[in-house]
Amino acid sequence: MPARLPDGDPAPRDGALPEAALAELGARPFGVYVHVPFCATRCGYCDFNTYTASELNGGRSRAGYVDAACAELALARRVLGDAAPAVETVFFGGGTPTLLAPGELGELLDAIRETFGLGPEAEVTTEANPESVDAASLAALHAAGFTRISLGMQSAVPHVLATLDRVHTPGRAAEAAREARAAGFEHVSLDLIYGTPGESDDDWRASLDAALEAEPDHLSAYALIVEPGTRLAAQIKRGALPAPDDDVLADRYELADAVLRDAGLRWYEVSNWAASPGDACRHNLGYWRGGDWWGIGPGAHSHVGGVRWWNVLHPATYATRLAEGASPAAGRELLDADTRRVERVMLELRLADGLPLDTLDDAGRAAATQAAGDGLATLAGDRFRLTLRGRLLADAVVRALTT
Repeated sequence: MPARLPDGDPAPRDGALPEAALAELGARPFGVYVHVPFCATRCGYCDFNTYTASELNGGRSRAGYVDAACAELALARRVLGDAAPAVETVFFGGGTPTLLAPGELGELLDAIRETFGLGPEAEVTTEANPESVDAASLAALHAAGFTRISLGMQSAVPHVLATLDRVHTPGRAAEAAREARAAGFEHVSLDLIYGTPGESDDDWRASLDAALEAEPDHLSAYALIVEPGTRLAAQIKRGALPAPDDDVLADRYELADAVLRDAGLRWYEVSNWAASPGDACRHNLGYWRGGDWWGIGPGAHSHVGGVRWWNVLHPATYATRLAEGASPAAGRELLDADTRRVERVMLELRLADGLPLDTLDDAGRAAATQAAGDGLATLAGDRFRLTLRGRLLADAVVRALTT
């Protein structure tokens, strides 16, 4: 079952934004996210807005995706007008973007370049499943202008991959990472998941070791979340698989942090480690720092100047809206000053750089002092930063700072 849309207010048919939001353009880096909602198979743990060929009646809705996405880019330009800054980061996510041919992804990137312009040091990322790329397609993607690739490895252990319904072989992700580096990609990232039912400590360590052998400059490690409506949730509900254990998840996180630190990767966000500050994912940093971005594609979310909106989910509905000259937005919300402040605390606290204390009210600063006394954070100058223990309890720290 694909993702559900949040509640919100109706979005205007023409996609227009308030003048106050447009006035903020250029105050922060501007990015473009492109959601490619197609997958070869559906992984049992995933609740993202994705569709297999059978769910699209043989893939007929997939054929016009590039044209529809280009139409939304044209809409974005009309809405943002001449104040639109050059794009600093582009991120193709999904789904599996690399189910589209390199030429199609390159066509979309060219449209972004022609519509907004790319900054001179623009970061251009695509996600990829290991089995959806090879040496030739990676070389073509790099030639098209992609500078960074994020490969969904998830595990190096066969039985863990099987539980997650991943179809690639255990060694394919590391092999694809090496092929990407050989193709000229400046940045290569691997994604891992820990806490899968049946995964042992040794399994998790084996996955970390296998990922590091591929010499990525970036690695993401996410605790498995059992999302309602997924096949995994149904298996756990009927007792076929055990639910993830919070204590085990904490132990796995601590092991990951230690192993990655020893390998020269440092955490810069709770779930992300990089070999150097320049290897961090700048696009995702834009999210965590409250930046502006336009989300292209079915189900994509956007944010500009305190206005957040989200597109309709189904590719056919998305294409129909744009063919009619209408915005594909399904709803939106205007964030007031207090909501923006709370979200800033929630997001920036996840970063190793920490949170400026002047973003907190008096009660929040008192809670920050208490958290530091409890060993959950450090206070240095005007910054509040989570410790390792604080990262494990980040949600509780956020609640304490904002209530």
